[in-house]
Amino acid sequence: MAKGTSSISDFPVAPRRSRGNVPNPMSQPAIDNEAENAVASHQPDEVAVEEAPAQVPAVHVPPRSSLILPSPEARRERATTKSLEREASRIRLQELKQNKARESKHFVNCPLDYDTKKRLERAASENDLKMTVIVKAAIDQFLKDNGY
Repeated sequence: MAKGTSSISDFPVAPRRSRGNVPNPMSQPAIDNEAENAVASHQPDEVAVEEAPAQVPAVHVPPRSSLILPSPEARRERATTKSLEREASRIRLQELKQNKARESKHFVNCPLDYDTKKRLERAASENDLKMTVIVKAAIDQFLKDNGY
């Protein structure tokens, strides 16, 4: 190799574990018979594979964990709960939009001259407000000052 060049083979790389590999039994603590019976009652197919090591299935099925894959009933209950929450929040959002539309239903259309419109735009941008808020506050102040 030329000086200053490197290749992929120059770096040590750990072998990649496949998802179906069974961990080393020496590294795990021993499981008592009650835990094995509980596993056997929940997963009879895998126990049959473990009892007969001479029969190796053609396709390796990774062991199922109740933490990773919940039971169908639990999945159904969770999906139902989530859909009810989504429906409730959708209804709340719809009600908020309807209330806002009810409040701002009465529009006032008034023509402004160019200079007034530009002053209003500048005031809105400098104060980080909407122009409608400023106009509403100005009208409200005028009505209060004149006794309305």
